[in-house]
Amino acid sequence: MFEFSFILVESRLPENIGAAARAIKTMGFSELRLVNPADHLGERARWLAHGSNDILENARLFADLRQAVSDLDFTIACSAKRRAVKHDRYWIEDLPEILRAKTESVHRVGVIFGREASGLHNDELRLCDIIASIALKRPHPSLNLAQAVMILAYVLAPLTYKRKAKKSVPRPPGSFPALKTKARQVLTRCGITEDSLLYNRTMERLSILATDDIQILHSILNKVLQQLSEGE
Repeated sequence: MFEFSFILVESRLPENIGAAARAIKTMGFSELRLVNPADHLGERARWLAHGSNDILENARLFADLRQAVSDLDFTIACSAKRRAVKHDRYWIEDLPEILRAKTESVHRVGVIFGREASGLHNDELRLCDIIASIALKRPHPSLNLAQAVMILAYVLAPLTYKRKAKKSVPRPPGSFPALKTKARQVLTRCGITEDSLLYNRTMERLSILATDDIQILHSILNKVLQQLSEGE
């Protein structure tokens, strides 16, 4: 089953970090990753954590988002703002179905939240596989960070009900991260660069493939890479 990491990027209010820790523990999650955070071990954070201080004390710290997601198979950015970085956007209610379709190819999943005032930057959104939004009746007043974390944790919790004890799982050759690596190789060798629309749309559309489709595309890309190598 899936292992989830909740990642907060440059949260400036210790209270939000503490409340987020309480939210994820309440829903059965245990891993919190913090990118350049405010004081997550101070009194203000601990007071809001209320019984979830272990989540704060075991939180993993990173200097930037790229480092924080480097060992993850699939990443979901939670963003209320529509940006031009990705064309497709999903409601959080769609996430269980998207993830269940990847059960055989994805194991470690990151759920990423941006800054209280400005959210995630464009370069950070590019690091994520998909963008998900919470449907709101009114855009203002918006949800605060901890509320958004609670809602995502509630939606994703059913995916962990049969989860076994956490352990390190190697990425098989047919995994989703391996597919992305092969796709990047093929696109680059065909002269399709990372700054092109075709490159970015191709990588974006890969993110919604189900396991069966991922395995088929692995086979195709293996053949393409073989042909490219033989032609050199």
